[in-house]
Parts: sequence; structure tokens; C-alpha cells
Amino acid sequence: MATKKKATKKKASVAKKKTTAKKAPAKKVSTGKRSVQKVDDVKAIEQLGHARDEIVTELRKTIVGMDDVVDEMMIAIFAKGHCLLVGVPGLAKTLLVSSLAKTMSLDFKRIQFTPDLMPSDITGTELLQEDPETHARRFKFEQGPVFTNLLLADEINRTPPKTQAALLEAMQEKRVSSGGVDYKLDEPFFVLATQNPIEQEGTYPLPEAQLDRFLFNIMVKYPSHEEELNIMKSVTGDHQPVTKKVVDGPAILGFQQVVRRIPVAEHIFEYAASLVRATRPDEDDAPDFVKQYMAWGAGPRASLNLILAGKARAALRGRCHVSAEDIQAVCAPVLRHRIIPNFAARSERLNADALIERLLEHIPADEKLYAKKAG
Repeated sequence: MATKKKATKKKASVAKKKTTAKKAPAKKVSTGKRSVQKVDDVKAIEQLGHARDEIVTELRKTIVGMDDVVDEMMIAIFAKGHCLLVGVPGLAKTLLVSSLAKTMSLDFKRIQFTPDLMPSDITGTELLQEDPETHARRFKFEQGPVFTNLLLADEINRTPPKTQAALLEAMQEKRVSSGGVDYKLDEPFFVLATQNPIEQEGTYPLPEAQLDRFLFNIMVKYPSHEEELNIMKSVTGDHQPVTKKVVDGPAILGFQQVVRRIPVAEHIFEYAASLVRATRPDEDDAPDFVKQYMAWGAGPRASLNLILAGKARAALRGRCHVSAEDIQAVCAPVLRHRIIPNFAARSERLNADALIERLLEHIPADEKLYAKKAG
């Protein structure tokens, strides 16, 4: 009996050694994969920083100025979001978007929105076709211009709400439904919509719920005196600049995944949440000027977009972490179409940008303060 017990103990000890020997390499492999992925992400972020510099260099061949607009458009693209460009006619918004599509090897299409534009003119329509051999008739879906990589929706506020909703549904769902069948849009897919701020007659302003679908609201301003001189000299000549391709669709999709994996410190989350929550006049700890001048504040989608845009901005600058400066830089384009100034603000000529600027001055960006709060 004693020998049998010793034998069973030996077998149990041998089995334990085998199981521990099998488990040990699995831990090494998993940590190795994580470390390799981190190294690959660091290299990818460095490549993205170099690609940004090359794209800006190529755009300079056709675009004069608009540094902030170019930067914000690239942030939105690599954050996988859509943009709303607001500016008066003649500021080269269409040229900027088409040049950006060329440098990124993206399929580009443009839709001029008009009051008689129908949803099927954007998404596509079912056409009745007849087979020449069997003479059988069937419906075939003809794809609309929304099936592209980069879509310029020119003067989106000049078309009725029904057509606007069809485009915004495609933006959100990344697919088009027709005849009970879902057709997936090509990836990557971005919509850059333009609005004319000085035209009010014959326009259909986008509701706040639809404006919230856009990651950025980018203000395209007039060029400076020196920039306007350079525009006249470069455009009125016979020189036709040639832009080269820097990245392509698969590379953009890969960079978008890398941007998502960038770590964010806890105090940055706290800072972004504090900025967004401070825009809501119903909050007890909202600043006094917010309760005085704001009719409505930003929703949770603003918090998400602040973090995503901050990640993309950091990655485009070759950094693997998000700073408070990144959040502050993207705060205006993220919030300006999500907050609604009240009558008191409008009577004192305070627009959304002025309130956001005051908000950034009021909410502290002290890392120690938010670290204590998170702890």
C-alpha cells in the first residue's frame, strides 16, 4: 500500500510539472505579441507623421494658406469622421478636397446640392432591365455617387431635409438600403459637406441632431493679404502643378486602427469630460457665463469625439500619447456646432467660438488636479 501511495504521489508531481511547463510558454508568447504590437504601432505612428508632412507638401503645390483647415481635415479623416466646411464662396474648398483625394489615392466624387435633388440621386436607384436572351425583366440597382471614398457634398443646406437625411444615414450606417437589400459603402468613406454662411433664402439648415453626426465643423476664413497675392500669382499663370500620391486606402485604414490604439491617460479623460459637461447650463457646477449665455450644451458624442480627435492629432505629430494641448486644439471644431448660444449671447454678439474660448480659459488643464479626482 505504501509503494502504491508513493507511486501516485510521483505521478501527481510529474503531472503538475508538465502542466506548469505547458502554461509557462503561453505567457511568454502573449507578452511577446503585445510588445511586438507596441513596437509596430510606434513605427506606424512615425510613418503617419512623415506621411502628414508629405501630404501637406503636396497640397502646398495647389493650395495657399489654410493651414488649420488642412490640419483639421486630416485629423477628421484619420479619426474616421466627417467634416462640415463653412465658408463663403471662392475660398477653394472644392479644390482643397479634390487635391486631398489625389494625394491620398482616394476615389473622389462631388454632388452639387439643389432644391430639386432627390434621395435616389445620391444613393442610387432600381432600374428595370430586360435580358436580351430570355427577355426576362428584373430590377438592377444602379449605384449613386455616394459609392466612393471621398464625397464632397457641396452646399448641403440647399437641398430639402429628405435628401439630407438620405446622405446622413449613409454617413452613419456606412450602407445604403434599396429594394430590401443593403449595399455596403466602400472603405474608407468620408463626407466633406460645405455650407454657405451668408445665404439664408432658399436654404434648409441642418437640424442639431444631424449636425451632431459631423466630427468637425471647420470654419474656412478669408486669406491674409500676402496669401491672396500668392493666390493671384499662382492661379493666373499657365503652370499646372502635379501632385503625387502619398498614401492609399489600405494604408489609411491601417492608420485609423493605430489611432484607435493610442493610450489616453486618466486625467485627459477627466479633462475632456469636464469641458463637455461645463457646456450644459443645467449642470449644478456649470460656470456662470454658461448658465447666462448658453441655451443648450453638448452631448456625450462630443466627449467621444474630443478623445478620438485628440488621438488623431497626436498621431499626426508622431506622438504616442494624447496631451491636454491636443484636446484644446480640437475643442473648437468639435463643440462649435454642438452648443447653442441663447438670445442674450446673440444680443451681445457672442458666438459659439467666443464661448468656447472662454470655456477653455475657465476649465483648468492641471494634470495633478484631475489625477487626484480620478484617484
